[in-house]
Amino acid sequence: MAVQRRAKRKKKEQSEYFFDYSLLFIVLFLLGFGLVMIYSASSYTAFQSFEDAAYYLKKQLTAIIIGLVLMIVVANIPYHFWERFALLGYLVSMALVPLVKTPLGVKSHGATRWIRIPGIGLNLQPAEVAKLCLILFLAVMVCKMGKAVRTMKGFLVMVALPLPVALEIYVITKNLSSAIIVLAIAVLMVFVASPDYKKFILMALAVAALATLAIFLAVSSAAKGDTGNFRFGRILAWLDPESDSMDTGFQTLQGLYAIGSGGIWGRGLGQSIQKLNFIPESQNDMIFSIICEELGLFGAVAIIVMFIMLLWRMMVIANNAPDLFGAMLVVGVMGHIAVQSILNIAVVTNTIPNTGISLPFISYGGSSVMFLLIEIGLVLSVARRIQLKEL
Repeated sequence: MAVQRRAKRKKKEQSEYFFDYSLLFIVLFLLGFGLVMIYSASSYTAFQSFEDAAYYLKKQLTAIIIGLVLMIVVANIPYHFWERFALLGYLVSMALVPLVKTPLGVKSHGATRWIRIPGIGLNLQPAEVAKLCLILFLAVMVCKMGKAVRTMKGFLVMVALPLPVALEIYVITKNLSSAIIVLAIAVLMVFVASPDYKKFILMALAVAALATLAIFLAVSSAAKGDTGNFRFGRILAWLDPESDSMDTGFQTLQGLYAIGSGGIWGRGLGQSIQKLNFIPESQNDMIFSIICEELGLFGAVAIIVMFIMLLWRMMVIANNAPDLFGAMLVVGVMGHIAVQSILNIAVVTNTIPNTGISLPFISYGGSSVMFLLIEIGLVLSVARRIQLKEL
């Protein structure tokens, strides 16, 4: 009888805790949709290059399976367990970036941003490791600093912490987009932790001023006939893609052609024309343009709504997290996915200059999807510790 009472009490206690099946369903939907679109966008070029139309699909599926296993493991471990590894993760992420310049470095499409993991045949992108480790480290720092994070000194310290990692990523791997995302994650986490928004308004104005200055310098250099700067070339292609339609503006123009030709309902799944060697690496950063072409405005809006729902579920979990550490972990993951999604769609629609940013859960990329799923595991771990009476 005593054993039965304990079992009933344990079952009752377990039932009082919350598991966010809605969040899990949205993630699984995005993963499944991503696999379909990766196959659709890459089958032609994959058959040309590897004589296997499902080459990219198979590699992405392998990464997703590994990521889902890691997500389940992380979701079932109390999130406070990882708190003790925050500093170690921060240091390891900094140590991994320079390895791309060693014999372990892997070069692809003119960039060396991956390292080979000996023995298992997988490549790892240190920038993705850095994003995860930085979320964990900053969440710990916010908790340790407490109310001090609201002061100007605390704000500057929190913003300065990711700078070494961002500089490493930019200088060593030439990956400006990942460096921007790393800094954006830090700013968003501090923004949520601080009730004083004046400093953030000043920061936004400073960023806007720097962007205006960069545009002015790019235009001035072009007027003088100096077009050798790669970054300035990207800015000029953003302002007028047709001015260099065969080089810096080529990918942007082809992406816009795909979006425009899709109309409201699209050409139909698998019927894209632009994926036939017009959009370079259409399964990667420009996959949203293929979605627009094949599924039209309807499909594009549906995916954006799914991302909004995903972020909303994370916001609910963060608001009801048992403690500040759990809330900041969820805020960090939410910031990462939000920033990366917005920037990817902005690049594809030529709202901002072209830079390599993948669409979370949908674009091809093993390291990206694996570490995103680990982050989702952290969010689910926080959600599992929420008592139903708190919702």
